[in-house]
Amino acid sequence: MASKIRLGIIYGGKSSEHEVSLRTALSIMKAVDLEKYEVTPIYVQLDGNWVKGAPIKGQLPSVESLRLQTRPEAGGQGRGEDTLPAASEKSLPVLAVGKEVDVVFPVVHGPNGEDGTIQGLLELADLPYVGAGVMASAVGMDKWMMKTVFAKEGLPQVAYIGVLRSRLESEPDSVAAQIEQQLGYPCFVKPANMGSSVGISKAKDRRELLEALQVAAKFDRRLVVEAFVKARELEIGVLGNEQLITSVVGEVIAAKEFYDYEAKYKGAGTELQIPANVPPHVTRQIEELATRAYRAIDASGLSRVDFFWDDQADQVYINEINTMPGFTPFSMYPLLFDATGIPYGELIDRLVQLALERHADKQRNTVAAEELD
Repeated sequence: MASKIRLGIIYGGKSSEHEVSLRTALSIMKAVDLEKYEVTPIYVQLDGNWVKGAPIKGQLPSVESLRLQTRPEAGGQGRGEDTLPAASEKSLPVLAVGKEVDVVFPVVHGPNGEDGTIQGLLELADLPYVGAGVMASAVGMDKWMMKTVFAKEGLPQVAYIGVLRSRLESEPDSVAAQIEQQLGYPCFVKPANMGSSVGISKAKDRRELLEALQVAAKFDRRLVVEAFVKARELEIGVLGNEQLITSVVGEVIAAKEFYDYEAKYKGAGTELQIPANVPPHVTRQIEELATRAYRAIDASGLSRVDFFWDDQADQVYINEINTMPGFTPFSMYPLLFDATGIPYGELIDRLVQLALERHADKQRNTVAAEELD
């Protein structure tokens, strides 16, 4: 390995969370220590084309400038300058990434990114990468499957129902009746495979429920409907492979009815209280449930685990695990660890080291029958 670690940052992607990924990538690029790392931006355009930017040499642009610099042009190519982490004119074959970098930090959010797809490509390229592996990424992304695993682990959850888009299209009234009977109103409707609160709606009656189901069905064929619980929204960060560190607990106090995309990435009056003002026994319970959830899906590197706390009944429910949380200025995960005593730059260093350690451990696996002799 060269004196500097060659760090590839894969960002963009073919999903509705493309802009979120740009913001996350920009935050990481601004924070990396260029004395330690040679950073190579690798941009996945909206058309699916992969292009490599020049190594960062100078001041980075604003988020808006980055978005403009990486916008696909006619012919599917990006444009950029040597001083910007933007796309070059030359396409990059996906599996050729390994010749350019030593380790990858993939920050392609949503489908075709944090759901195990890019992780699978990096496995084929035999490259170390930050974050969860193929299985954990896929399970963590699919809310329906994630809830199934959590139920098997005995983690407390609110009541939910899984709905297939095909069933919704063939018998919408039957679907609505089942939800009304088993969950009641209000309830939340979500695409199973989508992050950043994209496609999520709160329904208070059948008309809103059917509309919410149609909205969610635009994003995925698998939908999840959850019962409403009047509770506070608490979040915790987990860092590590097998030896885990948990952050302080934070609270999301949403100005709107729930913590949606606008609140997460544009502020929208949402308050993040770090650390959260909760009793010590709630903190301990969340730490314990978060590590159980992390291990249940075999996560690695990092995850943010979200909870509901019904303070009247003193009941904690796990909501979900996010295996590739955002690193934007509004993102909870780095803020939680900063309050824990691990600042942003150090957090990136630790994640890169965890990626290298996990890859080295994987090299111990026997891959050929002849090696058993």
